[in-house]
Amino acid sequence: MIDEPRELRQRLRVLRRALSPAERCQAALTVAHRLEAWPVWIGAIRVAGYWACDGELDPAPLLERAWAVGRSVYLPVLDGGCSLRFAPYRPGVPLRRNRFNIPEPGIPPAEWLEPSCLDVVLTPLVAFDPTGTRLGMGGGYYDRAFAFLRDPGRGRRPVLLGLGYEFQRVVALIRQAWDVPLDAAVTEAALSVFSTAKDLTLAPKSSLPPVPKGM
Repeated sequence: MIDEPRELRQRLRVLRRALSPAERCQAALTVAHRLEAWPVWIGAIRVAGYWACDGELDPAPLLERAWAVGRSVYLPVLDGGCSLRFAPYRPGVPLRRNRFNIPEPGIPPAEWLEPSCLDVVLTPLVAFDPTGTRLGMGGGYYDRAFAFLRDPGRGRRPVLLGLGYEFQRVVALIRQAWDVPLDAAVTEAALSVFSTAKDLTLAPKSSLPPVPKGM
């Protein structure tokens, strides 16, 4: 039996928030370690993270390792009412809070990156299943931002990598027509690459799409 999304979301968010700071920190470090040898992560140049809220698995250790090897890091910003774009972020960049009280880089829109220009997108989640179906917070922001990935003929694509705790792995979720599935998900217990993404590769540097001036 598949859980009703609202009830599942509520139950897993309670479990997420119940984790101690030490448990959250250890899980985040373990996840970062699990990705060290993954070729897709090694090949990523432009990485999108997120600001962990509501007990989400914190991508900070991954972002710190990305900075250490010279990768570019971005955080999501609300672009108007219902869309996401991604602003460059490094320690010390000023932050502002959006209408959900989530910090965003205080970077001018001219320097924001389109979702299609990213290599790996660290994607927050409430739950995921063995097919890569993702349950988010219900706003649909990531599904709208990456809707272009549903086109099978698009070619090179950003890799959507879900970050979560092992208890967020569920037996099955209902995938709606507008849902954009994950390519992979990583928890403190395992890295899972889903059947539709077994041969994930990233384009070589020379063929990456151009980054707007200021990136």
